[in-house]
Amino acid sequence: MTTGRRVDGSTGGRVLVAMSGGVDSSVAAALLVEQGYEVIGATMRLFCYSDKDVADRPCCSMDSIADAAAVAAKLGIPHYTLNLADRFGRDVIGDFVAEYSRGRTPIPCVRCNSFTKFRDLLTHADALACDYIATGHYAIARDGALFRGRDPGKDQSYFLWGIDRQVIARMLTPVGEQTKPETRAAARNLGLITADKAESVEICFVPDGDYVKILEENLPSDAPALAPGPVVTTSGRMVGEHEGFARYTIGQRRRLPALGEPMYVVSIQPETRSVVVGTADELFGHRVELDELNWLATPLGVGDTCQVQIRYRSKAVPARVSTISGASLTLDLSEPARAITPGQSGVLYDGERVLGGGLIA
Repeated sequence: MTTGRRVDGSTGGRVLVAMSGGVDSSVAAALLVEQGYEVIGATMRLFCYSDKDVADRPCCSMDSIADAAAVAAKLGIPHYTLNLADRFGRDVIGDFVAEYSRGRTPIPCVRCNSFTKFRDLLTHADALACDYIATGHYAIARDGALFRGRDPGKDQSYFLWGIDRQVIARMLTPVGEQTKPETRAAARNLGLITADKAESVEICFVPDGDYVKILEENLPSDAPALAPGPVVTTSGRMVGEHEGFARYTIGQRRRLPALGEPMYVVSIQPETRSVVVGTADELFGHRVELDELNWLATPLGVGDTCQVQIRYRSKAVPARVSTISGASLTLDLSEPARAITPGQSGVLYDGERVLGGGLIA
């Protein structure tokens, strides 16, 4: 279990816990109460649920706020709802739309953690004189460093590379040392109403999976990202037409012309509205370029080695830093990686420790 030390050096302290209304953050709050912290729960309202709510959504709904409040009452801790809709709309949904407009594939969870959840949670923690903030993420914050969670099937450190390094020193991750079954078992033992609640797997503001609808709601009717354009091969031969390059991502097979062998999207060229297709072999690359770097450890230098993970469910591969320029770097991979996708995250590791990360350029 996670233990903590106050800013003034003593143990225990007051902690603000982000409670989504799911089982993980519910158990995080319960474990901290058990460990003797003075716990305050907070649920973030991120957008207008009356417009976008879906029944039985595991998080980010009016029901999830009610579930978080019920868990807080069960634990005997105060609970607040924080209205972050304006900032979430600007920093997360706005970025989501802008990235797809540029032919990129964003990860809004990374953006939310970097710009909304942790930044604003820390602001409210300071206002409430809290020593720490805590979440239900499956990652481990320890001694000012961030590590992978113990459960490899649930590790969420990939989504946390963008948070401020100073936050790590005040961050508690009570479920990071547990497996998911252990977390559910703890919730059942405590009689929490979230014990058997379903996992949240969709983007919170796209609960039906139709992200194009979000783009259509936020882009002008003549937006190039949603306009027809050519489907071309890597040799430049036009083989079809698409209905908007924002409907495609690297590695995709669906909605492509039949060309006698399996073809995949290998790049998107927004300047010509082209979707470029190629064979499975053409999906692999030996180099990754990262922008908007954020370091959670001592920055790497040219020639240094690490492991880089380019998708949430992909394995980290060994890499060497070949160039660095400001907040950008280039990595040479020791083995080819499939579907290196602009807009996704490249997260840098030294074994289990998160060194930092950036957006794939």
